[in-house]
This record gives sequence, C-alpha cells and structure tokens, in this order.
Amino acid sequence: MLQNIQYTKLRWLLTIGGLLLYIADIWTDLALSVKYYHLLKNGFRVVWTNSSKEEETKEVHHRLFCQATDLSMLKLFEAFLESAPQLLLQIYIALHHGDTSIIQYLSMVLSCFNIAWALVDYRRCLRRSLPHVTEMPSGLPTAIYLLYKLCTISSHVLSYSLLLMLSPYSVIALAILWLLATTWSHLLQTHFCSTRSHEMLYRAVVGFILTFTFFNVKGQGTRVAMIVYYFLYSLINMTTPLLLLLLMPEVQTATFFLGITGLIFGNSVLGLVFLVLYYLHLHPREKKREADEVDGLRKEAETGRIRHFLQP
Repeated sequence: MLQNIQYTKLRWLLTIGGLLLYIADIWTDLALSVKYYHLLKNGFRVVWTNSSKEEETKEVHHRLFCQATDLSMLKLFEAFLESAPQLLLQIYIALHHGDTSIIQYLSMVLSCFNIAWALVDYRRCLRRSLPHVTEMPSGLPTAIYLLYKLCTISSHVLSYSLLLMLSPYSVIALAILWLLATTWSHLLQTHFCSTRSHEMLYRAVVGFILTFTFFNVKGQGTRVAMIVYYFLYSLINMTTPLLLLLLMPEVQTATFFLGITGLIFGNSVLGLVFLVLYYLHLHPREKKREADEVDGLRKEAETGRIRHFLQP
C-alpha cells in the first residue's frame, strides 16, 4: 500500500536549489579548466625552451609556481565546498541505515584523504611561491602534516555525523559555527581579493573550511588562535558522543556507536599529537617571522597576484 506522499512546494524549491548548485559546480569546473590551460601553456614554454638569462628563468618559474598555487587554492575550495558535505552526508546515511558496502567505506576514506591532501598540497605550493619563505620539506614533515590534518578532519566529520544522528536540525548548529568562523575572518580584515564582494565570498568560504579544520587566515603568528580553535575542537569531539548517549540511550546497543566513538577519541588524540610534533620539530623555520598560509607576504600582496586571485 502506497503511503500518502505529496510533492510539496518546499520540495519543488529544494529541487531548484539543487539545480542551481549543479550549474554552479559545472561553472567552477570550467573555470578551473581555463586556469589549468594557462598553466600548461606557460609551463610548456618553460620546459621545452631554454632561456639564456638566469634571472629571467627564475622569474618565469616563480610565476608558474604562483599559478600552481592559485589552482591549488581552487582545488582546496572545491574539496571543502563539495567533498566535505558529501562525506558528511555519506557517513550520516551509513550510520542511519547500517547497510554500507565495502566500496562505500572505501569511498568515504578516499574522500577524507582527498580533503586532507588538498590542504597539504596548497600549503606546499604556497610556501614554494612566496619569496624568502622556506619551502615545506617533503618526506617525513609532509607525512606528519598530512596525518595531523587527516586525523583532525576525520574525527570532526564523525562528530558532526553523530550530531545529525541526534537530530537533523543539528545543521542549525553547524550553520552557527560557520557564521562564527566567517565573522572571525571578517574581524581579521583579510585582504585577499580585488573587490569587496569577492572578499566577502572568500571570508565565507574560509568560514566553511574553519568548521572542519584550522586555516591560517592572515598569514601571521597563530599560536593563540590555534590553541583556542583546538580547545573548542576537542570540546565538540569529546562531548558529542556523550550527548548522543544521554539523549538517545538506545544507541548503546547499536553496533556503530562504540566504533565511531573510538575513532573520534583516537583520531582526536592522534591529530593533536601529530600537530604538536609537526610544529615543534618539523615546521620550516625562518630567521624572521614570515607569513604562513593564506595572504602571504606584504610584498607579495603588493604585486597584485593574490588580490586578483578570484578574477577570471
């Protein structure tokens, strides 16, 4: 017997919203392909032709790394705006229905790895493109940084999925976190884009990234900001399973609860251990404090590359 299911006005509006998001996704992919083309074209000239002047060669290679950094930033935005919500939805569906296949588990793991690697790739490209900044070493430092991001992001996504299990209206709490992070980015007065409207969009995207992991917005010393951020991060990860246990006691008999709780606690601790290990022993050191992640050096900002980043 069919249930009384109605196609309401709300569902119609949601369908329109999904269509608009789909069109926007296609547009961003096309824009990203316009930037790959320019990088490949300019890189072809450098790789297959020889320049007689060493200084000109250095300048050309620097511009190529700047273009690669721009592409890395776009991939980072795509990873958090597209892959992160999809990963959260996948985990929520898996926990809610409990009939997930091995392929789906593998897909979720790869999605989490892709998000973490997008951060690592952007960090490496940016440090390579900024003058007078030590390049991020490959090998062990990169691996430890990747593990730090992988553990902290995965534990946070799992915590959010438990919140959604508690109530779908938990998305309101996630929206509040995004709003607070975006407000913090606004209070820092970032100067990343060439227009105010693009700058506001950039801050909103950074706020979205901050709901999942720490992101250095101003490119300055961030020890205090990181301590505050990861204190709140730990608070959310530690209290979410307890909150679910108190408000939904029936989850005690669910097969997923102990496993998810163990992953949240274990990955949270490991992520913080890798974070401390990286910044104490493996982080590149400069003789003077330099910018680190986003806005770059003041001299670099004056060249206009960063301020025109979001321009077509």
